[in-house]
Amino acid sequence: MRLSIYGERLITDVQNQFASVYPFLKIEFFKNVDFSKNIYPRQRQIAHSLQLKDAWIWKKGEGELLIDDVMTVSDLENTFKNQFGMAAQVFRRSGNIWLETSITNGWTLKQQNDHGREITISIRPDNRNENE
Repeated sequence: MRLSIYGERLITDVQNQFASVYPFLKIEFFKNVDFSKNIYPRQRQIAHSLQLKDAWIWKKGEGELLIDDVMTVSDLENTFKNQFGMAAQVFRRSGNIWLETSITNGWTLKQQNDHGREITISIRPDNRNENE
């Protein structure tokens, strides 16, 4: 997948494009964070309706971000930071909630998405054992 990163693009458009390939993952963007501590407080999360330029910590550039199944979450987040000057964090779906992937940042996007699918599908009420 190629994500076009430019200032006027809406955050929701990037999120939707990413979710079309990885439906059990999502990307959130944050403003005014301390990269050195790698802590992204929820109150610093940027609204989905804003443009990517609103997520720039510093403007590094615009361009294409190539994403594939073997890219790790850490690599993706670091690319957003180093190439585009943006604080991004990936979350994995677990049923009806979204979990930070900070403990499993070394997993590939495919591994994360597959794990989110397994967890979410296995805990849905309509997937109970029919013998119960």
